Amino acid sequence: MARYLAQIIVMGAQVVGRAFARALRQEFAASRAAADARGRSGHKSAAASSLSGIGLQEAQQILNVSKLSPEEVQKNYEHLFKVNDKSVGGSFYLQSKVVRAKERLEEELKIQSAEQEEKEQKRQDRKS
Repeated sequence: MARYLAQIIVMGAQVVGRAFARALRQEFAASRAAADARGRSGHKSAAASSLSGIGLQEAQQILNVSKLSPEEVQKNYEHLFKVNDKSVGGSFYLQSKVVRAKERLEEELKIQSAEQEEKEQKRQDRKS
């Protein structure tokens, strides 16, 4: 009886171990595919997200920006910053979120600008 119980426990542990290993491999593969889809800029963008503590999508939602344009970011930032000013009854917390969102989007704009310059440089090098 004890022998059968031990066999059942061992077999159960093997099944769970295999399922866990398979799930882990699938997660690694999905992570790699997502990183490849983002390209090289994904690494810079992810680093910017970790430094600012806010993701790109979250920053776009906070400032209500669909496309990244410096003018739209600045316009929405100024409006939301004034609306959430503590002296007019706003929230300091929301104001700080607006500031962080602007910083994150400005960092993303810098990354995109640097990538654009790299592409142009490569085109010029090929023509030469």
